[in-house]
Amino acid sequence: MYKIAVLPGDGTGPEVVAEGLKVLEAVAAKVGFKYETETFDFGGDRYLRTNEVLPESATKDLQQFDAIYLGAIGHPDVKPGILEKGILLKLRFELDQYINLRPVKLYPNVDTPLKDKGPEQIDFVVVRENTEGIYTGVGGFFKKGTPDEVAIQESVNTRKGVERCIRYAYEYTQRRNKTNTLTLCGKTNVLTFAMDLWERAFNEVGESDYPDIKRDYAHVDAICMWMVKNPEWFDVIVTDNIFGDIITDLGAMIQGGMGIAAGGNINPHGVSMFEPIGGSAPKYTGQNVINPIAAIEACRLMLDTIGEPRAADIIQKAVVATLGKMKGVGAGKMGFSTTEVGDLVAEACA
Repeated sequence: MYKIAVLPGDGTGPEVVAEGLKVLEAVAAKVGFKYETETFDFGGDRYLRTNEVLPESATKDLQQFDAIYLGAIGHPDVKPGILEKGILLKLRFELDQYINLRPVKLYPNVDTPLKDKGPEQIDFVVVRENTEGIYTGVGGFFKKGTPDEVAIQESVNTRKGVERCIRYAYEYTQRRNKTNTLTLCGKTNVLTFAMDLWERAFNEVGESDYPDIKRDYAHVDAICMWMVKNPEWFDVIVTDNIFGDIITDLGAMIQGGMGIAAGGNINPHGVSMFEPIGGSAPKYTGQNVINPIAAIEACRLMLDTIGEPRAADIIQKAVVATLGKMKGVGAGKMGFSTTEVGDLVAEACA
């Protein structure tokens, strides 16, 4: 019996989560596992109603679940940063979800902006450190609002945080068993302290514990070029928090857009959170036109992570079959409504 916390969130989040849960019900019946869900109303509407972003009990409550299924966070009537920091970043840090896992996979019948590239060339994974780096908020202002103002924001990288992320990436590369190549994405020629730690840990861990994995390195600017020019070069990429934030959005575009991309905030020894990447898309709220495939993919990633690989494989095949019937992946361009796409995937899972 899996316990799944559901955070539908803002905008179109509840719409796409509903379709993901529809698929979850179908695949659970097919495979034969049981689950129960509990819904939490964390998001913009709750904040506007109560002036509270998260209750004090939120982290403790969510730790009792096997996984968290998130729709989207972001409300047009709430100042940017309040919900993102108060919900997303807070949960990532307090639940120690130190891995952000982002598959970049182009499915058949999905357009990519890359010329002469197809599903065979675009199939890699980014492992991003998720709880350190520049997002820790270390720093501050001096003489704010004056001509002499100074703003400092520091990137915090610990040996423990870096090494556990790198070990996860090596182990993931072994399990993936594609080309068995792990690429470190950094900027060693400029960030001579933080990236020195990353590079040393990357090589030391690889040499001592993963000699079967080929090690590669590229500067982040070169990674951005090669993801466009030669995405087939990559198997698994491991990187720090800020670089990972940037290159995974580029990855989402080359795999067909935000309507397809999903990710997981992983604590390998605790509760992890899974979400579509596209955001709340408030302008489409209530129109039944948003693409739910990314949310369904987030459900697939969730099942694969908590120990239901057969169910995850069934969903992936169902998604491929459904994409073959769709006209496109953009909102209002699918040839089907949000609920109809969910129905098609669920039926293909049965």
